[in-house]
Amino acid sequence: MLLSLMIFIPLLGMVAVLLLPRESEELIKRVTLFFTLVPLALAVALFISYDRSAAGTQYVVNVPWISAFNIQYHVGIDGLSVTLLLLTALLGPICVIASWRNIEKGIKAYMALFLLLETGMLGFFAALDLFLFYVFFELTLLPMYFLIGVWGGPRREYAAIKFFLYTLFGSVLMLVAMIAVYLNSGAPGARTFDIPTLITLAATEGHALNNLNFQIWVFLGFFVGFAVKVPIFPFHTWLPDAHVEAPTAISVILAGILLKMGTYGLVRVNMAMFPQGMDFFCNGTGTWGNSLAILGFINIVYGSFCALAQTDFKKLVAYSSIGHMGFVILGLAARNTEGITGAILQMFNHGVISGMLFLLVGVLYDRAHHREINGFGGLGAKMPVYTGITTLAFMASLGLPGLSGFVGEALSLLGAYDKFKMLTILSTIGIVVGAAYFLWTLQRVFLGTLNPKYEALPEINGREILTLAPLGILTIVLGIWPNFAIDMFRESVTNLISVLEAI
Repeated sequence: MLLSLMIFIPLLGMVAVLLLPRESEELIKRVTLFFTLVPLALAVALFISYDRSAAGTQYVVNVPWISAFNIQYHVGIDGLSVTLLLLTALLGPICVIASWRNIEKGIKAYMALFLLLETGMLGFFAALDLFLFYVFFELTLLPMYFLIGVWGGPRREYAAIKFFLYTLFGSVLMLVAMIAVYLNSGAPGARTFDIPTLITLAATEGHALNNLNFQIWVFLGFFVGFAVKVPIFPFHTWLPDAHVEAPTAISVILAGILLKMGTYGLVRVNMAMFPQGMDFFCNGTGTWGNSLAILGFINIVYGSFCALAQTDFKKLVAYSSIGHMGFVILGLAARNTEGITGAILQMFNHGVISGMLFLLVGVLYDRAHHREINGFGGLGAKMPVYTGITTLAFMASLGLPGLSGFVGEALSLLGAYDKFKMLTILSTIGIVVGAAYFLWTLQRVFLGTLNPKYEALPEINGREILTLAPLGILTIVLGIWPNFAIDMFRESVTNLISVLEAI
């Protein structure tokens, strides 16, 4: 019951916002904040009460939905989904507070769409029925399209359409793969979309879902759908445009949550349901045996060098996200305990760190009304608090030991080295380049002589610190005590490894 409440309370909030008068802007903001704080409280309660020692899903709700096709409202959480639900619920109120003074037009529509987006994200991470999983996946597409296309920057329509078309292309392939899985799951009347059941059937000797050729093709269908979300090269080109044009809060959601929907899907569906397909593309032998690891390596190096070339602060952070998600892909390709643990931890850590980075870019843009890195200089003396928080985020993102970015990347590389030695060694280029572009940005923006144009630039304010403080605290805590998150999904990783080893 708690899980269903958490998913649908934002939807109830959307209805409440739509019923309020358009002129009551402050009331609309307060109501929206309330309906994002309630899921956060429920997510914290689920996180605390979750039994870390138990395998399988907890807080399961399973009721018939479309009985004619055996489609169910089936939701539940395991160690992987509970951490991402907590991250989603945390970023919800943070983004509402970040939007408080930045969104000046259509506040009622903006807040209603944001609440609809939150329902889609929460439902996606909790869904255990493949049809329901797809519905929530698609539910995030429409509000995100309008949030970028209406409230974004000068090229917002182009960025929104590009985001929509890329995601829709991946979704169509995923839909075809999902239908194929359903039709091969059993005889008419016994077919199912139930994810745990499908995982069992796919591991059953002689079953149609256990066929190697079938698993390869449906693996590819789902993979493209999720690869667009991550995004994995060459499906990445929508991301920098979407980030640059999106409002600050929507960039936070885009990097913090929507990218994780892609990697979560790879773990929940591709790895668990199609282990033979996963093995075909990741076993290190044969023509396609290094495919996923190579894509992870390309993401790391390509994303890092593209970030190094940027002069737009926001685009730099966007390309850095492409590079950091490469470590997640590399860790998953390793298919061992260290690699998968590092990948899942990196998913959570990147959501926290990238959220901080985009909020920090927004703080500067609100004051200077531009994001050109070379247009600043010497802000460290003028804005010492802002400089300190930005330095923390930069150091975490470049992987400084003692901060959260280090542990996930280190474990991903440790796991990958066992399977793909040369690719792993070459991937460390991304860490060096990452340090280069963050330190160079730090130098150009905060050090040196203060640009006279910014003599009167105000320091970061209390509302902005309020949005950054929870993420900064998590960055430090997870760097010192990563077991805070690892303990949550340890059993889930063990289960996944057993599925992969059984093929």
